[in-house]
Amino acid sequence: MTALGSRIALPVAGGGWRTVELAAPREWAPHPEPYRTRVAFAAAHVVGDPWGENVPGAPAVVDWDSTLAFRRHLFSYGLGVAEAMDTAQRNMGLDWPAVQELVRRSAEQARAAGARIAAGAGTDHRTDLRIVDDVLAAYTEQVEYVEGTGAQVILMASRQLAAVAAGPDDYLRVYEALLRQVREPVILHWLGEAFDPQLAGYWGSADVDAATATFVQLVEAHAAKVDGVKVSLLSAEHEVGLRAELPEGVRLYTGDDFHYPELIRGDGTHHSDALLGAFAAIAPAASAALAALDEGDLERYDAEFAPTLALSRKVFEAPTFYYKTGIAFLSWLAGHQPGFTMVGGLQSARSVVHLSEVFALANEARLLPDPEAAAAKVRGLLDVAGAVR
Repeated sequence: MTALGSRIALPVAGGGWRTVELAAPREWAPHPEPYRTRVAFAAAHVVGDPWGENVPGAPAVVDWDSTLAFRRHLFSYGLGVAEAMDTAQRNMGLDWPAVQELVRRSAEQARAAGARIAAGAGTDHRTDLRIVDDVLAAYTEQVEYVEGTGAQVILMASRQLAAVAAGPDDYLRVYEALLRQVREPVILHWLGEAFDPQLAGYWGSADVDAATATFVQLVEAHAAKVDGVKVSLLSAEHEVGLRAELPEGVRLYTGDDFHYPELIRGDGTHHSDALLGAFAAIAPAASAALAALDEGDLERYDAEFAPTLALSRKVFEAPTFYYKTGIAFLSWLAGHQPGFTMVGGLQSARSVVHLSEVFALANEARLLPDPEAAAAKVRGLLDVAGAVR
């Protein structure tokens, strides 16, 4: 328990300090069943093995026990897992052998738990892709692997396709071929350049409206093979417009970690479902909000999500592609992993000032099961960094 008046001094930009009072932990109700009114996936991170050579450029060494336990934590709140996505450091430290083992293990665990799982299939295992047909072959290999595990396929945006495609027709050719061959409906993934600068101009144009037109053309032509689309452009206005254009039965899974409460809530005509890295950090609060939505209690829905939004926006602030560091940091603070170690050494990607602000916002949202223990970890991190008075 947190003692009345317990405080921690945190560094602020410029060399100053502020004092934060630790909030009492909240008891969050488990909710292992899926939700009636929305489909919700949390994009989960991986835990680096502290004994492994998890340094930049080295093969990933994963702490499998902690990584899989974290997925069980997500299942306990009724969330499906979006596996081996950018949150799990695809293209930022998680190599293909580790991806394969992760998807296989996670799919087995989801099947045993009766939970939903979808996993990313891309082209990142190949470095020799020179033409569009090479990209298609690489995609096909990963799609077949994911399907073989029993996980739903998420067709991830491909850096290699962005590099070799001459225009919209090349994107359509690749994706149409993939949608013709998949066994079950997939989720199409459109990741914006804020998350990965190498995906700039995806769908064949730097103009978002033109790219959207190509994307919608693809979905309309193959709606029977598209369960939904996952869009991460961090533009609520764009998402609202896009979801109104989608064919009947095709979901829009929001990937907007800045505006998810309003997008999931909907406008009375359309709403978004969810596939969010933020949900890995705020699973108990997301569960409470979605349960309230199932009950038609919009006031409680808003109240449950409201304290999480500042936290999510801090974790995902620019440079947004380093948000994975905040997700792993929060997992460590919450006791879901033994240390703050990430594959590729990515724990160094955010400053201690940034991480201190993440801690303060998680404390304010009452997402720390043991605030005193979390504060002790932060103090130790500050000591190691030399941020001392």
